[in-house]
Amino acid sequence: MNRRPVRRRIAVVTATAVLATGTFALGAGVAGADSGSKGAKHAKPVSTAQVLGLFDRWNAALGTGDPQKVADLYAKDAVLLPTVSNEVRADRAGIVDYFEHFLRNKPVGTKVESVVNVLDRDTVIDTGVYEFALTDHDTGEKSTVKARYTYAYEKQPNGRWLIVNHHSSKMPQG
Repeated sequence: MNRRPVRRRIAVVTATAVLATGTFALGAGVAGADSGSKGAKHAKPVSTAQVLGLFDRWNAALGTGDPQKVADLYAKDAVLLPTVSNEVRADRAGIVDYFEHFLRNKPVGTKVESVVNVLDRDTVIDTGVYEFALTDHDTGEKSTVKARYTYAYEKQPNGRWLIVNHHSSKMPQG
């Protein structure tokens, strides 16, 4: 009886078992990656109502007329692609500058349609359509702007949700 084929089979089976175990361990580590992320280990997932409330918080900040308070709702490295500006705002100074101009029109936002996607315990996206009632700061003339929006939020280590990406664009004319 030749023992080489048996040894070879044992070596192949052992190598396969080691590979499978390593793959399983790696997969388990990746699958559980968000369990130890920024939020608490056993934190409840965020609800749709909580995500929708983040817009209400942002809209209330607009109502203060203070661009600094609005900018406080954006992460340090946030990106804003605003509705009524062609300039990408990728730092706090740019975001404050945009809101200094936008807030002159006393904007009041109302959501028309929202779709919330909870990506994980620390990352959510709110996208849809909103309208802004505006009052021209020079003439007092009132107007409404309807726009598409996307807010991407991340939960910070302190538990506060901040905007990391905000895109808003006027609805195309039909």
